Amino acid sequence: MTALILAGMCTYLAATDLVWVDTYDACRNGVSIQTEAEYSVWVWARDDETAALAVGDKQFVSDKVEKPKGRQAWRKVGQETLPQGLLKVTLPSSVATLVLTAKPDYVPAAAMQLIRSTDKPEPVQDRRNTVCRDPYTYFALPTFESRTAWETHAARLRRHLLVSSGLYPMPERTPLNSSVSDAITHEDYIVEKVTFESRPGFLVTGNLYRPVGEGPFPAVLCPHGHWDNGRLEDSERASVPARCITFARMGMLAFSYDIIGFVDSKQLPHDILEPVGKLWGVHGFGLQLWNSMRAVDFVESLPYVDKTRIGCTGASGGGTQTFALYGVDDRIRAAAPVNMISCSMQGDCTCESPPLIRMDGASSIDLGALLAPRPLLMVSATGDWTVETPRVEYPAIRSVYALYGAEDRLESVQFDADHNYNKASREAVYRFFAKRLLNEGERYKDFVEPAYQADPPEALRIFPGAAVEDGYPTGDELLRQIREANRAKIEAAFPKDAAGADAFRARYGPALADVFDAVIPESGSLRVERARRYGFKREAGIVSERLVVGRETVGDAIPMILYRPDDAELRDAVLIVDGAGKAAHADLAETRPGALIRALLEKGLCVATIDVFGLGEHNGPMGPPVPRAGGPFLDTFEPTETACRVQDVLTSLAYLRSRRDLSGEAALIGLGDGGLWCLFAGALDGHVGRVAADVNQFPNEDDQAWAGRFYVPSIRSLGDVCAASVLLAPRPVLICNTGDAFQAGPMQSTYKAACGEEMVVHREPVSVETIAAWCGQ
Repeated sequence: MTALILAGMCTYLAATDLVWVDTYDACRNGVSIQTEAEYSVWVWARDDETAALAVGDKQFVSDKVEKPKGRQAWRKVGQETLPQGLLKVTLPSSVATLVLTAKPDYVPAAAMQLIRSTDKPEPVQDRRNTVCRDPYTYFALPTFESRTAWETHAARLRRHLLVSSGLYPMPERTPLNSSVSDAITHEDYIVEKVTFESRPGFLVTGNLYRPVGEGPFPAVLCPHGHWDNGRLEDSERASVPARCITFARMGMLAFSYDIIGFVDSKQLPHDILEPVGKLWGVHGFGLQLWNSMRAVDFVESLPYVDKTRIGCTGASGGGTQTFALYGVDDRIRAAAPVNMISCSMQGDCTCESPPLIRMDGASSIDLGALLAPRPLLMVSATGDWTVETPRVEYPAIRSVYALYGAEDRLESVQFDADHNYNKASREAVYRFFAKRLLNEGERYKDFVEPAYQADPPEALRIFPGAAVEDGYPTGDELLRQIREANRAKIEAAFPKDAAGADAFRARYGPALADVFDAVIPESGSLRVERARRYGFKREAGIVSERLVVGRETVGDAIPMILYRPDDAELRDAVLIVDGAGKAAHADLAETRPGALIRALLEKGLCVATIDVFGLGEHNGPMGPPVPRAGGPFLDTFEPTETACRVQDVLTSLAYLRSRRDLSGEAALIGLGDGGLWCLFAGALDGHVGRVAADVNQFPNEDDQAWAGRFYVPSIRSLGDVCAASVLLAPRPVLICNTGDAFQAGPMQSTYKAACGEEMVVHREPVSVETIAAWCGQ
């Protein structure tokens, strides 16, 4: 009988006359005997230890072998009649796997070579399980040998910021519907209340401090940090009103606006960061970044503002918003992020550490350098995480400015203080903007902040009550509207013809690679290990190899079993990726490859099967699933589990192309959850010839399903499977097992628009013969 393979760890059960189960599951769940019969009992156990075990009420003991080698080995421990039903199992720690077989001539050692790439019962060593960067990881800026190298890196960082924030493609700049009202006129400056809509119905709230006179004046945006009183904070540690009043007195307009959830920004809470929103790039950081970009639009709309002289400064979380804004908006001509560019702390709030932005080891040093070669002042303090700025962060960013010959546009000051935007820090910023925006550096070179009197908070508040005015959406309804707007803009970006498809691929192909943190490895970067015992086997005209493939510098590990006809002909390859792992394609009962592998071999193809991250041999037979190391904001710094699995497909394809005994041509077959992994991998790797994906009736219009089974930040905002279909076209694509849940229509439409061809779609699963014939075309 053909063995029934169960998804999970490394547990495999047969229908009638074979039970194959790993120790962890056997001891927890018992074994199910479907037919009463006489069974041979085998264990995969240490050969230098006695194995005493029980199956039901039957006891078995096996002494260690005569000449032990201190390794796992198969041995038969007895033979007994076992009754039908669920039997309790007791196994010693020396046993990794238990096999019960009614076949007297069955040899589990040969069968195991069909499901395991390694000879040891431990999980493969994959560094992705143990490496976990977080906001407190120490980072260093890479060395860039040329301006081109830096600008390539910077372009990817900018794209990360936009993709993460749901700003790729950019939203429509809808009417601001701005209101400037309730002027408070002082002798040498004016304060007004401001509201405008960054999106329809979503208010930005703040105060405008402007000089007396007609202008045009430079403008300075002033996002605030996590001070208790937000933009109204007026303490020795930090005073936003003091900063804005002084700017206005100097002849610069200052716009102080609320970070989401503070003071008058009441439509949403501050800590917006939940999985469904992240699928669409909807979270506090991204919404705030768009608010800041629209704040630039707002000050540009004022008749008394000089559009060519706009700056930005903020401390702490406001510092993060400062370098995020100038990273994506080149209208910011000078900036002063205060106490936030750091090698050792990247922001531990949802508004500072959204998904993606610190992939590839990027830190706030990289993001801070995005202003180059525009003028930048780095303000740091001895009492917080910017203590090392003079000797670490400043020289690092100076090396980027040196690529432009613009070292004179970078300045750094440090003060002996705790985390702050205090008077000394503000005075350094006044002098900087006087030089860089007012062009009056000499006049203000020794400037000190004069005495000021902030207006009372109630005079500056826009909504002094507990809620925003009626008529504006709030909470879940506002977030839903933003998600729907993101859906509409990506749907509008889908191509209408082949020319549009080329443009779409050029723009969105890199963005899709970003969210998966995907790379196509060079052959020289791969590490390949083959099992020492029976790692290479020739039998019945077929060569099989048991391998572990990975990237040398990453330390990942992908168990693989490869089969090919035993001849010298250069063969095309097929990679099978199954959500149940590679063991799903072994016929354990007959000790042979599974039906799909055999059918593909009969077509003359080389066939490889793998265990992607977290499946199969990524877990050991003697213990629970290996947990991945986790920390705060994991998807800010590390690829998600789904992204790791798509990368494993890409790495495996690169290995198959690197083999000199293969043609370099490869097709993908994805089954179960592997169907979607292969759709995305095929989209990202243009070398793949064709893709067959069993989508397992995945409900691809259900955000909760994406968040639970295939979580990748911003994947929905980039068009998910529809975007993949454009990248795949015109290569042949077969989609099957859609059922009622998987909505293939939009994917078919985008594919046809991109290449003029029809995508093959089947509502039901297709047969082994159909897939093999399709791959063999």
